[in-house]
Amino acid sequence: MTLVFHSATSRGFANHGWLQANHSFSFANFHNPEKMNFGALRVLNDDLIAPSMGFGTHPHDNMEIITIPLSGFLKHKDSMGNSWEEVKAGEVQVMSAGTGIQHSEINGSASESLSLFQIWIVPNKKNVTPRYDQHYFEQTSEGELQILVSSIDEASTDSSLKIHQDAQISKVNLSANTSFDYRLKSSNHGVYVMQVFGASKIETTELSSRDAVGISEINDFKIEATEDSQLLFIEVPVTFKES
Repeated sequence: MTLVFHSATSRGFANHGWLQANHSFSFANFHNPEKMNFGALRVLNDDLIAPSMGFGTHPHDNMEIITIPLSGFLKHKDSMGNSWEEVKAGEVQVMSAGTGIQHSEINGSASESLSLFQIWIVPNKKNVTPRYDQHYFEQTSEGELQILVSSIDEASTDSSLKIHQDAQISKVNLSANTSFDYRLKSSNHGVYVMQVFGASKIETTELSSRDAVGISEINDFKIEATEDSQLLFIEVPVTFKES
């Protein structure tokens, strides 16, 4: 088992006034050669956006972009014809940028801040037709893994959103003093585990809110919650080819 611990305080931080941004990996003005990516996971930003503020129209291509609002709601507009779609806490948004898109994301509230995770995953297919989707996920029982995002090439019966990569994004809620066993898809996969809130322990590594670990070279591992917790799992190929 390979386990790399990233404390919440080791993330890059930028205060833009309207945006408070924490970067798990090198992004914008934050550059750390030891934090360029975790396999196909390229970006994990933890953003707090002021009321009515946001990101003006800008381009992307050949990237799978996933946005998870934690509190508040965002409004989304893009060159695919979506005009100020609302994405609320409890929903997840995905975009396959493919051959190229233009989009805008703003805080839809004039009075409340918007908290969200933005995730970028390198696709396994280049220059695909751009696509957009979003879905609301009902709260699941404690200890039940909820799959939010999975591969577009993988048949599934769940309501997960699809991306062009053999990846899976999921979450679990745990009560204090309970445990959860996580099993990886294959020996070529690793999983980046973010402690969204609460506290837990993996092996001898203790996690507090927004701490994270990258885990690979193992089939499964146990998480022990020491407080009521939510954990986000971003499972990706550790080595991969772009086609």
